[in-house]
Amino acid sequence: MENHMNLPVLNMADIKTDEKASSKQIIVALETVGFMYVDNIKGVDFVKLNQACDWLFKQPIAVKDAITRQMWKPNNKNMFRGFFPIIPGEPSHKEAFEFGRDCDPNDPDVDPKNWMREPSVWPEEDGQFPFKQFLVHTFNILFKASLDILRLVAIGIGIPDNAFDELFLDKPQSTFRLIHYPPWKGEHPQAAITEDGKVVTTPDHTDTPFMTLLHTFDFDGLEVMNSQGHWQPVKSRPNGFIMNIGDVFSRMTNGRFKATRHRVLDIGRDRYSVPFFMSPSFDGDIGINWVNKFTKQGPEHVPERYGPWYLYIAKHVKKFAEYKTLPEFDY
Repeated sequence: MENHMNLPVLNMADIKTDEKASSKQIIVALETVGFMYVDNIKGVDFVKLNQACDWLFKQPIAVKDAITRQMWKPNNKNMFRGFFPIIPGEPSHKEAFEFGRDCDPNDPDVDPKNWMREPSVWPEEDGQFPFKQFLVHTFNILFKASLDILRLVAIGIGIPDNAFDELFLDKPQSTFRLIHYPPWKGEHPQAAITEDGKVVTTPDHTDTPFMTLLHTFDFDGLEVMNSQGHWQPVKSRPNGFIMNIGDVFSRMTNGRFKATRHRVLDIGRDRYSVPFFMSPSFDGDIGINWVNKFTKQGPEHVPERYGPWYLYIAKHVKKFAEYKTLPEFDY
């Protein structure tokens, strides 16, 4: 039997009664493993979340094609949001749909050339499931829960409890994604085979955005690298979330908080997961020594905008396959 990683559990039902203890618990988790469970986010319907995945991924190909990104469907207008298919030859073996919080099209600060701010696209519904209504509602719940968690982080590091709000309240780039991982059939690329002989559907990586709330239903397959440099499985949380932070948050804290490497194994059957990526606004300040601008201690804070940083990392450093053909634009 595999030795599952022992992650701390943040109970959101307790945060108002014992704020200080909850805050300390989060800080310890972020300074060490970079992962934790989050339970009792009020209002999340996990049964309907599974139904949303079932409804979407079982739709006819024509429904998916209508919202597929321009990279694969040149006649479609959406470049950044929407559906992306399994990419042949890539070790990342999944199809997915994602959306965000739309900007006001009349907002003078929204540059139409900035495809990171393009409006979400939605599949045509057949009346069997309220797909858009349910997912937008769940997005709003997870967005609020993420802010509540970040207020506890702020308390724990000794800065104003609303310090993170400025990054997220004006046109956030946060993304909600539904993922289907089919099992590999036939020959898979060499890059999908790990150094320890396992087969992945998502290779070893750290998340790039700020913070992730991930629901994996009852599916195993997620593995996290522990402090000894060994891979350990993370037990699924059928009625909760797995939280971790990304490169941008770790960088803002000069590495104090850990963006931990993780991967997804092929479990031999279809697998769903639903990550909510809490991400700053395009112009949000994510520069190094960010905390120091509040504490007035240590090295001077160096401002930097999230959008240009993210685009450079995604396109030119991590070289995400789905970003390869996205056009450059002036920031």
